[in-house]
Parts: sequence; structure tokens; C-alpha cells
Amino acid sequence: MRTNKFLLHSAAAGLFLVGALAQAAQITGTVTNKTTGKPAAGDSVVLLDVQAGMAEVAHATTDSKGRYTLNDPGSGPYLVRVTHQGAGYFIAAPQGGGPGDIPVFDVAATVEGVSIEADVLEIETNNGQLQVTERFFVHNTSNPPRTEWSPHTFVINLPPEAVIAGVAAQRPTGLPTSVKLDPVGPKGQYAFNFPIQPDEGEKDTLFQIEYTLPYSSGSYTFHTQVSRPAQNVGILLPKSMTFKAGSGSNFQLVPEDPGIQTFVAKNVNPGQVLEFTISGTGSIPRQQQGGPQQGDTGGQVSNTPGGGIGEPINTPDPLSKYKWWILGALALLLAAAAAFLLRKPAGAPMTGGTTAFEAGVPAAVPAFTTPTAKHTALLNALKEELFSLESEKLSGKIKPEEYAEIKAALETVLKRALNKKNS
Repeated sequence: MRTNKFLLHSAAAGLFLVGALAQAAQITGTVTNKTTGKPAAGDSVVLLDVQAGMAEVAHATTDSKGRYTLNDPGSGPYLVRVTHQGAGYFIAAPQGGGPGDIPVFDVAATVEGVSIEADVLEIETNNGQLQVTERFFVHNTSNPPRTEWSPHTFVINLPPEAVIAGVAAQRPTGLPTSVKLDPVGPKGQYAFNFPIQPDEGEKDTLFQIEYTLPYSSGSYTFHTQVSRPAQNVGILLPKSMTFKAGSGSNFQLVPEDPGIQTFVAKNVNPGQVLEFTISGTGSIPRQQQGGPQQGDTGGQVSNTPGGGIGEPINTPDPLSKYKWWILGALALLLAAAAAFLLRKPAGAPMTGGTTAFEAGVPAAVPAFTTPTAKHTALLNALKEELFSLESEKLSGKIKPEEYAEIKAALETVLKRALNKKNS
């Protein structure tokens, strides 16, 4: 009997010790300055608790070799943020003792090699208003690589009557996240306080803004201009609406998608005004976005006119590399929001020294009246994104390694959502 008690006490003590060691786990890593190729010494590193409103739960400073150590309280999920020359860089806290290595870049208010690859406006009507989603794809090909960042990093010009409905941005390796937009200069001019990091392969920085415009007359004239040189300015419209270019605006019709009109102006200079008039009503046909169309065979996206979003033969589309992202953006945002909601307890406050949008965590998510409604919406969003991903693979729009990584992540979140719904 005494032996059994001794064994039980020993086992209990062992479990307590294991628990204590787990609670005392550490996150270690190295911060490397990719601009200089040297360790980043003296940078502040903090551990952020996602479930506690991005509260800072551990702090460290990199040593002369760029190394840091953070005490992990043991109840994630967490993000690790390092601040280098005022700009923040984030990674998900590694699990199971994995390395928490973080690349950073030197920062400058103006960096050579930053340009707009495309400014794309998606325009439709809704409840007597024009509904516009504008996206800027911004390259940073600086050499050596540096981050462009200042309180007014990226300036945009909107129509003075625009009512802003949503703002988001995306780092080259991050998720679309809600951000702030600050008014600057004359009415309609705004600036993003968001870093433009160097490109990661073909991935660049995305800025997105949604706004509405008055449309009681059934016609509206835009006077669009960019703050930096833009290789392409594109206008996407439903087939039921009419587009008319103004004087001096060199837009070309690109007949790339059977359900959407695409007009493109190339090599637009800063301050150059592109005038065009929109009339009529209609909505972008969502059923044609993100997957094969009815009548497609073999699950393939056709490369001929009328065969889905595939590029017609001998009709190169300057926006083809962006359109797939544009048409799948809603599903991606919903999937990202789903991942965040599934790991964030109900009612958890979003307060603390760092907000969700600063950390790369989706901040704006819809409210649902019941848990069942919430999970149903999340499941639908995730399933739609998985379908879109499969279609993207079939059309050759994504690399095999990216496909495998994204699919694994989405399937993990989908399984968690299903388990929660069934529990």
C-alpha cells in the first residue's frame, strides 16, 4: 500500500514537473537584417497573446548576434513581433520548440524601387449607389532590400463624395488585414500608415479600400489619378453597365472574361487624370468567380473565349495575374476571419498595446446572432475557398508547394470548425 502511494505521489510530482516545465517553455530565435545581411542587434521583441486582445505577455531585446529568448506562458496562440527602426515584423510563435527566426529590413521614408504594378477598380451598383472596391498592387524591388514606411506611406486619391466602407492591406507574406486610413491634403486624399516591405518572389504589398458613391442619376464620372507611376489602371464592370472613356484617357477593352468588362490604361503617370463615365446598373456575377463554369469539361478552366476566367487565345490580359486574386478576395478574407474567430474566445476584448490589424490578424468580422449561424457562415466560407483553391490549381495559377501549404492550413481550420459545430 505504501509502495502504491509512493508511486502515485511520484507520478503526480512528475506530472506537476512536466506541467511546470511546459509552462516555463521558451521561444528562441534570431533576427536577421536582410538589408545588411547581418544580425539585428538591440531590436525590441515582444510576445503577443491573440486571445487577450494582442496584449504583450513577454519582452526581450536581441543581443549582438540578433538572438532573443521569450518566456512562453503556455496558452497560445501567440504572435512574435520585432520592431526594427520603427517598423513591426511578425511571425506566428513557433510550436514545439521550433526556431522563431525573423527577417527584418532597414527602413526609409522613400525607397527607390517602389512602384504601382496595378490599380484596379471593381465597380457595381447596390441600393441606388455605386459600390467600388479599389486595390493597389505595389512592388518593392529595392536593392539592397529596404522597407518603405512613414506615417503617410502610401497616398491615394478618392472622389470627394466617397463614403469609405472598409480598408485593408496585405504584406507580401501575410493575410489581408483591416488597417487605418488617414485623411491628408485636399478632400478625398488619404494615406495608409502601413509598411511596404520588399517583395517575396512574386508576392507584393496590397492596399484595398471599399467605398460608395451617390448614383441617383444613374451615371457617374470618375477622375482617377495615382500618386506614383502605375503600369496598369484597370476598371472591372458587369456586362450590364456602360463604360465611356473621357478625353485624353487611353483605356483599352480587354475581352478576357465573358461575364465582366475589363478596361485597361497603361503607364499612367502621377497626377495624370483618367476620366471615364459609368452608367447603368448591375453586379459582378459572383457565381463566375473562383471556379469552373457550367459547361466546362473535366474540371478544367477553358482557354477559349466564353470558357470561364481563362485567358483567351492571342488576347493577353495585363490584369490576368491580379484577377484571380481579385475574384477570390472575399473568400480569402472570410476564411482568414474564420481562422481568427475559431481561435478567439467569444467576447475576448480587442485591447492592448498592439491592435489586431497591426499584427496581421483580421480585425473586422461579421456578427452572428447564434453560434449555429456563425459556424454555418464560417464553414461555407472555408468550403468556398477550398473549391477556389482547387480551381486555381487546375488552371495553373498557383505553384504546387503553395497549393499544398494553403490547402493543409484550410483543411485544419475546416476540421476545427466541423468539430465545434458537432460538439
